[in-house]
Amino acid sequence: MQHVSYPFLCHGSHSATLVHGASGPITVERFLGDVAALAERLPEAPYVINLCADRYRFTVGFAAALSRRQVTLLPSSEAAAPLDALARRYDGAYFLHDTGFVAAKDLTATAFPTDLAGDGSGPVPSFPADQTAAILFTSGSTGDPVANPRSWGALVLSTRAAARALGLADLKGATLLGTVPHQHSYGIESIVMLALQHGFAFHGSRALLPADILAQLGAMSGPRILITTPVHLRSLVAHDGALPPVHAIVSATAPLALDLARQAEQRFGAPLYEIYGCSEVGQIAARRTVATEAWSCIDDIVLEARGDDVWASGPAAAMAAPLNDIIELRDPQHFMLRGRKQDMINIAGKRSSLSYLNHRLNAIEGVVDGVFVQPDSGGTSRLTAYVVAPGLTSRQILAALRREIDPAFLPRPIYFVDALPRNPLGKIPRHAMEQLSLETIER
Repeated sequence: MQHVSYPFLCHGSHSATLVHGASGPITVERFLGDVAALAERLPEAPYVINLCADRYRFTVGFAAALSRRQVTLLPSSEAAAPLDALARRYDGAYFLHDTGFVAAKDLTATAFPTDLAGDGSGPVPSFPADQTAAILFTSGSTGDPVANPRSWGALVLSTRAAARALGLADLKGATLLGTVPHQHSYGIESIVMLALQHGFAFHGSRALLPADILAQLGAMSGPRILITTPVHLRSLVAHDGALPPVHAIVSATAPLALDLARQAEQRFGAPLYEIYGCSEVGQIAARRTVATEAWSCIDDIVLEARGDDVWASGPAAAMAAPLNDIIELRDPQHFMLRGRKQDMINIAGKRSSLSYLNHRLNAIEGVVDGVFVQPDSGGTSRLTAYVVAPGLTSRQILAALRREIDPAFLPRPIYFVDALPRNPLGKIPRHAMEQLSLETIER
């Protein structure tokens, strides 16, 4: 990718709307002016930890850092201790924030300025394809965060390939509404980068409650695209009243139940697509869930069996890497997903995956949320389950599971809880699950 550059955004004119902010539309010209003004104020440093909660300010900070050849670090946790550890791990890193964040005494924090007023009439900046744009980190659901660098070229090529796979590459005048954080690979690729590279607009705020999400969707003009997760989709589909029609729905971060996909398509009147990817490679494949169980690789990604692993590689990949999932290859660009390797369990000589069991648990009518857990100690391999199911009993859940899974995997006991400790991506970090287990047992 040497000697190749890509523009930061691809809107048709400087007067085009890039972001719908709290105070109204924000044009490309204002954005470019804010980027130029912020770039002049950023401290000299090799790394910036961009904590901006507002998606517009985050994107201004991302572009300004690129202009200064600073690498944006995208943390997997907003907790103080992991953030401090990240800043100390990358010497010279500073925090950019818009929420009153206070860094430890030996670390540097810069508040996003409120008085930016630069000249945005100049050309759209382009950046070298091989320039490192960001370092993303794993979510923490499987252990300590691991660094995954992204070049600017890898971000652009992956975004453009995914848009073609989703049928969005030639769409005009669309607005994106995302329910996921932009500090995560899914958020930055499928909301921020998708809008930048295809002339779309996006909402600056991230709505979380169903009523807020639906209100924002209803106020959008032009083709409306919802970028979300199975957890948010479940709450939206369960919402009373009519749902605003959208052009397309995109879901990722966890497997989507077929019944939920069907309900979402029916209620929103739009096709729903899933994206499959990983932190090491980026976006890998897509599928329309109601149409096929098989995944199709996006352009410029191919899969190859190497021993016991399946590797993903290609121009749109951040790097060639083995996948942590159980992949059943049909050919180099089509496959079936059979669960995560670390999810595989063996009880009484029988094998299954926790992801499959979770899928069956959450498909039970009346189960709002649920998860299987395999105890790490206690001298037993018996699975337990934690469920949010206000109207059900353990006997009813076991009866439903008995029709779908082998008796060896039936959970004993089943703990009923008010909510599972999911993060904004819908995942349950290991430490949060351990804390919930401790609190439940103590009760």
